[in-house]
Amino acid sequence: MRLRESRDAFAHAIDIAEEGGAGTLTYVGRFDLAEFAVVLEPSEPLRTARRAFYAAMVALTDALRAYAPPNKAIAIDWPDAIRIDGGLVGGGRLGWPSSAKGDEPPRWLVFGAMIRTVAITDRDAGVHPLASALDQEGFGEAGAIQITESFARHLMLVADVWQVDGFAAVANEFLLRLARQRQTSHVIADNGDLLVRRTGTSKSERRDLEKALRAPSWLDPEFGGPRL
Repeated sequence: MRLRESRDAFAHAIDIAEEGGAGTLTYVGRFDLAEFAVVLEPSEPLRTARRAFYAAMVALTDALRAYAPPNKAIAIDWPDAIRIDGGLVGGGRLGWPSSAKGDEPPRWLVFGAMIRTVAITDRDAGVHPLASALDQEGFGEAGAIQITESFARHLMLVADVWQVDGFAAVANEFLLRLARQRQTSHVIADNGDLLVRRTGTSKSERRDLEKALRAPSWLDPEFGGPRL
């Protein structure tokens, strides 16, 4: 479902989630952003169903890799931000019904994403050294439509991996995409929380996935797009 530039793909997908059903894809026709959202209908309790976010993030990074120049580093800042060679280009977010209970399957989940395709601010990297866009990273003609279509294809592939090999295979793919941290190991818990352990220690730090998803780290709420 294509939306006008002024619309919000994530919010609209949430509004029509029950009516549209699983697989409904909304996207906004913009030249500077790839903005889209997809409706999911998990069969497991919300407590573990949120792990679908990891599958969607794997699909999103694979969608970008399909158009990336050779040796271009695409990494995830846990859990939701995507950087290319260190520059923030966007990320993903997850929505679920406010009335959903953790021990029951939610009526729907919505995964939404924004990827900055064109830098419309000052192109001098010194102005926003931590931000970037696909055109600045050498992605050529890869625009919003191409990234959206690529995401849809890769999401189906990741869903198939989950069904055949279990979530552990998806979790491993996600962890391989995390930004490198020296002498640190990561494990995804059954409920989606991230367990971080430093080399030489026996204790793990637990990072709460549900809490992190409630406020996307990459999103500028005032601007309505990826942070600069």
